[in-house]
Amino acid sequence: MTVSTQVELGSEYLQEKEEVLMEKIAARKKELGGNLLILGHHYQQEATFRFADLTGDSLKLARNAAEAKEAKYIVFCGVHFMAESADILTADDQVVILPDLRAGCPMADMATREEVDWAWQELAGVVSGRIVPVTYVNSSALIKDFVGGHGGSVCTSSNAERVLTWALSQGEKVLFFPDEHLGRNSAAALGIAEDEVVLWQREKPLGGNTPEQLRKAKVLLWDGYCTVHMQFEASHVTRWREKEPRIRVIVHPECRHEVVRLADQYGSTEAIIKAISDSPAGSKWAIGTEINLVNRLKAQHPDKEIHSLSPFQCLCSTMYRIKPAYLLWVLDNLVQGRVVNRITVPAEVAEKAKLSLDRMLEI
Repeated sequence: MTVSTQVELGSEYLQEKEEVLMEKIAARKKELGGNLLILGHHYQQEATFRFADLTGDSLKLARNAAEAKEAKYIVFCGVHFMAESADILTADDQVVILPDLRAGCPMADMATREEVDWAWQELAGVVSGRIVPVTYVNSSALIKDFVGGHGGSVCTSSNAERVLTWALSQGEKVLFFPDEHLGRNSAAALGIAEDEVVLWQREKPLGGNTPEQLRKAKVLLWDGYCTVHMQFEASHVTRWREKEPRIRVIVHPECRHEVVRLADQYGSTEAIIKAISDSPAGSKWAIGTEINLVNRLKAQHPDKEIHSLSPFQCLCSTMYRIKPAYLLWVLDNLVQGRVVNRITVPAEVAEKAKLSLDRMLEI
């Protein structure tokens, strides 16, 4: 995997006026033409998002990259695991770039390959029957490699229930990581009993469970979470209900189960966008997801009343690292024939990681 550190940009980038940055980025895009494809995740700040050729959630954008055979340079305005997925799915002669290497994902970092290997060995010592690993797409290439090598699958926030159903048809238990809440919400939607779902706590022997609890469980949840979606609380839902009885609450499935249970709807970023877009004029919504997407929906639908579910600004701080100055720095280097911040996944890791992605597409 990429091990380089982020170059500190000089004042010519960091102190440049925003309108000048905008002009220069547009000019560089024109110079690079069809050789360049800029991908923008929904959680990006507007100043960067506006330059994206294609927008979407993480897996959609990785697949867009794979389909864009003519693009030599793919600049991913997202976070590290997203760029890794794009590199896995694109051709060898395509170059994937992350404008700021510090743009990681705290949730993805909560499941390291070493921790997962250790948990797998511990489980093998106390349970019988096949365990099928399932990883949320918000995970590193090394985790996807583990899953691919052990006959498991990747899932997304939109297909987690289908993938979990498949996994339980393949074995007696599922180890689901790194997001506890997506796993718990998906298990609940499938009607799996609460005492058949246990939490694996990384720093405790047997994940903090007894051998009997592990043997009874069908779904073992890793104790990871999204730092953005953990900020939404059940009390936020009840306050909106009291304030505005006509409001509809829609949240992302990375939210806690008690939040999802109280909401009118839940779904992926794409599902949230569709729900708002399809709703009639005059609709009132409280949305439990990252603030840049909420604000963008608000601007796109002035005929609807749209609020963040939380009274606080729930911002993805690592996604926010992809600022226009870093995008311009990358494009300036490309125009001058230099590639900076290339994201590469070694072939031996990419092979099994792609297996886990392909399994998901087959399910």
